[in-house]
Amino acid sequence: MRSARTTMTGGTLVAAGMMGMNIAVYGFNVVSARLLVPKEFGALTALFGIILVGTVSALGLQAVTARRIAVDPDHADEIISATLRVTLMVAGLVGLVVAVATLGLTPALKLGSYWPVVLCGAALVPLTIMGAQCGIAQGLERWGALTAIYLGNGIGRLVGGTIGLAVSATPTGAMVGLAVGSWLPVLAGARLMMGRSPGTAVISRRPLLREALLSTHALLAYFVLSNMDSLIARNRFDEHDSGLYASGLILAKAALFFPQFVSVVLFPNLARATTHHARLRAVSLVVAFGSVAVAATAVLPKVALILVGGDQYAEITDRLWLFAVAGSSLAVVHLLVFDALARHAHGIVVMIWAAVAAVLASAYGLGVGITGLVITMATVSAVLALVVYLAPLPSREPPQH
Repeated sequence: MRSARTTMTGGTLVAAGMMGMNIAVYGFNVVSARLLVPKEFGALTALFGIILVGTVSALGLQAVTARRIAVDPDHADEIISATLRVTLMVAGLVGLVVAVATLGLTPALKLGSYWPVVLCGAALVPLTIMGAQCGIAQGLERWGALTAIYLGNGIGRLVGGTIGLAVSATPTGAMVGLAVGSWLPVLAGARLMMGRSPGTAVISRRPLLREALLSTHALLAYFVLSNMDSLIARNRFDEHDSGLYASGLILAKAALFFPQFVSVVLFPNLARATTHHARLRAVSLVVAFGSVAVAATAVLPKVALILVGGDQYAEITDRLWLFAVAGSSLAVVHLLVFDALARHAHGIVVMIWAAVAAVLASAYGLGVGITGLVITMATVSAVLALVVYLAPLPSREPPQH
């Protein structure tokens, strides 16, 4: 087991990499908010939601690969070889499914063309491969390589998306740039998947694929929960209010993404842990970061407004702290989901889908507006986090080869 000092050093490096990635992603969101009118920015935010939900397969592969390597390092090369075979199959399937889904998603999101959703599918192919690379780096605790992948993802989105908007200031232009830029992190992590010899003990793809599907299901439920409000806002609100809600989501996503390095760095420890100490430590760190985000937004709302798009979104200023609460609550849920995956405890998915149902019932049953929707997201996610944390932990299951 790695020393606490090594873990701290890795945590600092990965935190810097993820912060750089999130700053780049945030930067692209701000560029988009300033170059697009609220109507088009609301459409682009909904497309971001599709991509985030589509990356569940990548995160499922990442979690499974990292867990297997962390608890069985002697078979790392065999695990990586099996992961590569599964990843290529899953990446192609995910891209195709999302591209075909354009027939239903385009009218539902009030898009003027089928191309933006097709391009979402194209972007998800490299992003799925990136997920497997992150899992390899995470399981091997190759924090430098993981940092390079994260930075490549952020830079690819910022540079590619900005160039796309410069050529055509439309959601389609932005998505072309994102689809191209999404290959940069794959290039950054290519060495992790090259030159691996599986030796004589070849691992079957079937158990790995089964575990990946279970993890993907749990992550799909989580990403539906954490991104459904952007789709609800686009579907239920008028175009102006949808754009206002999208600007608030910039802050919510910042509060959600910033502490995610905690689950990344501590995931191998969570996978190997036999007590509750690692879990308590991780949750405490995420709660602390969330408290700082909410307090800063409440005290400095006008500064926060600058960060979410400027004066054209001034109507949302007094409600920005609510978005920080929602994002911070979802960050705790995110940590607890990955803790469950580290223990191979997939029963959490039932509780997440129940939370999704609660949000839908409130949004469509009560006819909530901007304030009501963000309060619903904050309340449901906070209650979910509490229930998951207090639920009895099942016994750990070993990986199957």
